[in-house]
Amino acid sequence: MSKRGGFPGMGGGFGGMNLNQLMKEAKKMQSDVEKSQEELAAKEFEASAGGEAVKVKVSGSKQIKEIKIKPEVVDPDDVEMLEDLIATCINNALKQVDDAQAASFGKYNIPGLM
Repeated sequence: MSKRGGFPGMGGGFGGMNLNQLMKEAKKMQSDVEKSQEELAAKEFEASAGGEAVKVKVSGSKQIKEIKIKPEVVDPDDVEMLEDLIATCINNALKQVDDAQAASFGKYNIPGLM
């Protein structure tokens, strides 16, 4: 063992890294992540289904902001089709949010962040 404690060849501590520098970098990364989260939450994502018969708008925080349905799509004898269009549209919009989130936070490469 080394005279300073820790493991031999590590220079003591975190592989010779200055703990204050490590903390400073962690705080900056935290600030950057929070800024990215705010920017993503402020964005809106749109998706459509059935040739734009149904349109959905969601926020980056996955809140549904708007659903538009063309009147000609509303058929009382085929409610199931309308339900499918709405579900497809919402899922597509949420996937856009997930993709944007992965692109935004993937650069941080922190295990367990997402």
